[in-house]
Amino acid sequence: MNNIKYSLLIVLAAFIWGSAFVAQSVGMDYIGPFMFNAFRFTIGGIVLIPVVLIFKKKNPEKPTVSASGNIPFASLSDTKRLIVCGIICGIILCTASSFQQVGIQYTTPGKSGFITSLYVIMVPLFGLFSKEKPGFIMWIGALISMVGMYLLCVSESLSLNKGDILTFFCAVFFAIHIIVIGKFAPYTDGIKLSCIQFFTAGVISSVIAPIVENLNVEMLPNAIIPILYAGVLSCGVAFTLQTVAQQKVNPVLCSLLFSLESVFSVLTSWLILHERLTAKEIAGCILVFAAVVLVQTAPLLYSRSDNTMQKA
Repeated sequence: MNNIKYSLLIVLAAFIWGSAFVAQSVGMDYIGPFMFNAFRFTIGGIVLIPVVLIFKKKNPEKPTVSASGNIPFASLSDTKRLIVCGIICGIILCTASSFQQVGIQYTTPGKSGFITSLYVIMVPLFGLFSKEKPGFIMWIGALISMVGMYLLCVSESLSLNKGDILTFFCAVFFAIHIIVIGKFAPYTDGIKLSCIQFFTAGVISSVIAPIVENLNVEMLPNAIIPILYAGVLSCGVAFTLQTVAQQKVNPVLCSLLFSLESVFSVLTSWLILHERLTAKEIAGCILVFAAVVLVQTAPLLYSRSDNTMQKA
């Protein structure tokens, strides 16, 4: 039952990210990708400060170093470990988001959506290099999800250009981010970890933006609403849900649930912008949902996710 509860938190995060697609697109019309990321991540970090102060009650005790030799940075104190893990997650998050924001300027949204969704299959592939081996059902679910994402996002012939390559690297780093969060979150405070990673990503983006972009301050007011939506909900709320939920949910299942982001993006575009779904896109939605249901209901998955993560 606990696993289902945390899985629903991930679905909620996917919905927020999917519904934020319109806001992110509008924001890019007025400011550059690095400046957009600088604002959204900084706002996301600021939003979490009162949350950290209000909810100071400790999480259930984490395994001690003596109980588990696999704790990240076991030689560090709890505070130093939190800071180091937060900075590492922030660097990876900033890298992934930067590749995505820059890459979408050189490729079509359909191709970008499909290429980004490759993180779904990259997570179990990366699992081959660690002790956490994906089960057969998870591989089947990942493959079905990939087919669904293809039907949902791709409407033109698939060919590689500058934007496609940049977006591919975005998928790689998002997969790494999911795995790294899965390793760090069980041994740190999830809210504080999110706060640190957002400020880290915001600082990096703020340093890069003036170097590579022409800043037009006059256009900034037009982007305020998209920035606030992306910063407060997409960053402050959704990424925190991800960080907290991944303490209990297997990283491969996480990637499948996160694939619903594209489904929600299409559905909210249909509701808000009145965009029509084609038969192929509807088929893609059905396949993605089918993949999620398959993995969620597989008995293999519910052999206690916590044990799987502690063995990793």
